Amino acid sequence: MRRSLILCSAASAALFALPASADDATDLDEVIITATRIPAIVAETPGARVIDADAIARRGAVFAADILADVPGLSVTRSGAFSGPANVRIRGAHPGKTLVLVDGAVVNDVADIDGAFDFTGFDLGDVERIEVLSGPQSSLWGSSAIGGVISFTTRELDGVRAEAEAGSYDTIRARLAGGVANDRFALGAFVSHFDTSGISAADEADGNTEADGATITTVGANARYSFGPAVTVEGRVRYNETDADIDGFPAPTYALADTDDSISREQLSGFARLTVQALGLEHQFSVSASDLTRRTFSAFPAVFEADRQAYRWQASGDSAEGRVTYAFGAEHEESSGALSSGATEDLSTSSLFATARIDLSERFSVTGGMRHDDTDDFGDATTGRLSAAYEPGGGFILSGAWGTGFKAPTISQAVCDYCWSAIPYPDLRPEHADGYEAALGWRSANRRIEGRITLYRLEIEDQIVWFNASGGNSFYANVDETRTDGLELEGRVVLRAGLDLAVAYAWTDAVDVTDGSRLLRVPEHSGSVTLGWTGERLSGALTVRGEGDQEDSGGVRDSFVTANLNGAFALNDRISLTARIENLADTHYQQVRGYGEPGRSGYVGIRLRY
Repeated sequence: MRRSLILCSAASAALFALPASADDATDLDEVIITATRIPAIVAETPGARVIDADAIARRGAVFAADILADVPGLSVTRSGAFSGPANVRIRGAHPGKTLVLVDGAVVNDVADIDGAFDFTGFDLGDVERIEVLSGPQSSLWGSSAIGGVISFTTRELDGVRAEAEAGSYDTIRARLAGGVANDRFALGAFVSHFDTSGISAADEADGNTEADGATITTVGANARYSFGPAVTVEGRVRYNETDADIDGFPAPTYALADTDDSISREQLSGFARLTVQALGLEHQFSVSASDLTRRTFSAFPAVFEADRQAYRWQASGDSAEGRVTYAFGAEHEESSGALSSGATEDLSTSSLFATARIDLSERFSVTGGMRHDDTDDFGDATTGRLSAAYEPGGGFILSGAWGTGFKAPTISQAVCDYCWSAIPYPDLRPEHADGYEAALGWRSANRRIEGRITLYRLEIEDQIVWFNASGGNSFYANVDETRTDGLELEGRVVLRAGLDLAVAYAWTDAVDVTDGSRLLRVPEHSGSVTLGWTGERLSGALTVRGEGDQEDSGGVRDSFVTANLNGAFALNDRISLTARIENLADTHYQQVRGYGEPGRSGYVGIRLRY
């Protein structure tokens, strides 16, 4: 495994010396990221990545967890194939420190202990692009953006699309979408369904034979209407329902094994937005909401309910002949949660924010932002971020950033769910973070080769953890400090005959400063190599991904390398046949210690568009 990861990094470095012919060159257009609130170029923004619809389709990704693991510095942990909770860690930070947006609406689970978002069942069928911002982004989005932000943008569809797929483990997937979209208005809807018998969540190699299946349904709709060039109204809604079998820790050994446990999860999210051009600015007034219910059926049944509403005004514009771009505004967020213990809590935050980019010259730009959040129960916090990018010539881009972040205690932590203590519980403080990063990027003159290397440090203070004190007392307390040092390496080269190669590698040294131990479920080495091809009729990708050993609950999760192959063949402009093979080499591996992953499995399907 170590040798494979070294080869991945060597291949990345080789991208900077690979010869290219301009005869069949394909331009790599400048990609714009919008989760920064003002448009920014990815190559000039430290920690920014974009995965567009074409990349999702070529990769054959069905759910978000299938493709997010390819982003350097981002690790996905799934406690059971198809059914178990899937969480994301960015640069070693706990899952609750990654803020997740769908069309600008925050969808993190406020009733979760850490406030994390569960990516299980997050269908990519209606997703137009995924934007990832690594590093503290609280100056843009407030609490929970310490590790970074993952933003999903759904699409407007003009026409009809249909997909169907079947394969291993009695898996069936289908999707139907339709809509009309033009400059004046848009209206559309979709429905997708996924059903599988699955495999045992607890690793079959440990003698577990009961298959744990899953059923996932996602429904969505969108609408937009322009009253003229100055006024537009739009809205989107998305509903997801996941029902899945899981395994537990039965008596008398209380070790992970086959059980009849199951979970059910429903989430409804959406937004309504009014955009008005007035006073030389673009004003956006929006209301977004997310409502979630989680149920666990086991020997210890549980029900959690959470809802969140956010009200936002943002004004944006530019001046000085476009050399200054800026945005500012205000937000108010209200959230509430009902926990299985019967405890309930309401939290709210009011915020002011501003960000601006100044192009000091054609080669040098500076971006800064500041935000003030005032919470009802945990005081206030002011966060900021400053970044700069410089093009010295020769295709190089130097960039760097410093940012701060904070995370208010979750509802579960605030009410001290399941705590017991003979002494008063300690008053909790928000967690705070500082992040530093520097990046060097390069792109060839013909835009066929590009790459970037990033060095960073992320420090988190006053991290809230479950604390077991003497006398049997247990409660949440601010006792932890963590630090992550890392290197992220990524590159792409456009080859001949419609081929392109993308490579990503991350070294992540994440430790608990209080005792020097490594943070759980953060592999020190991880990487991926994707060879894609696009022809007149045939397209597809081969992806090889690996992770080194990682510390996990109760021991070490072993390293692994696995490969996926997928392709599509266009019969004509409207009909394509698809096929994919997961775990091509039939490797036995685990993402989380004790939980199994599928062996070699195959799927075939058809896509229709009108």
